[in-house]
Amino acid sequence: ADSIETLVAAQWYDACITIPGCDKNMPGCLMALGRLNRPGLMVYGGTIKPGHLDGEKLDIVSAFQCYGEYLAGKIDESRRQEIVKRSCPGAGACGGMYTANTMASAIEALGMSLPYSASIPAEDLAKQDECRQAGHAVRLLLERDLKPRDIMTRDAFENAMVVVMALGGSTNAVLHLIAMARAVD
Repeated sequence: ADSIETLVAAQWYDACITIPGCDKNMPGCLMALGRLNRPGLMVYGGTIKPGHLDGEKLDIVSAFQCYGEYLAGKIDESRRQEIVKRSCPGAGACGGMYTANTMASAIEALGMSLPYSASIPAEDLAKQDECRQAGHAVRLLLERDLKPRDIMTRDAFENAMVVVMALGGSTNAVLHLIAMARAVD
């Protein structure tokens, strides 16, 4: 939060689009936007797409579970390494409802990212479209003089909390939402 705030303030930017990709940097971006209170929004870097092996989908949990299977003698080291290699096949945050995807969903519900930002994978072409749309959206925010404190209201935070609970999101969201709310208080 501090580094974003320092850079944007030092350069006296009129607006800001942040592009975080993982757990703590998303609330950090929102804290900076809230403290600066200049038009801005967040584009989530995106989640990782699932991997595949022998017709089955794999994700980060597959990488964890295969180690247990290896220790139990159910698979050999070669198979374990193949699962690990294919579980996280590209760029993006961990592909589960862990902190990164929880916070991306909460921030979208809060109104500080574009619709569907939380659900577009990092390597999907739609993420490039979202980046272009973010530029247009920030221009509208500038023209209408809409700032983060106009958007990040108590009602918006309550909406974000409901989304986190409905999704069964990470408990880290409690701490992050409190920190973000304090930044706009």
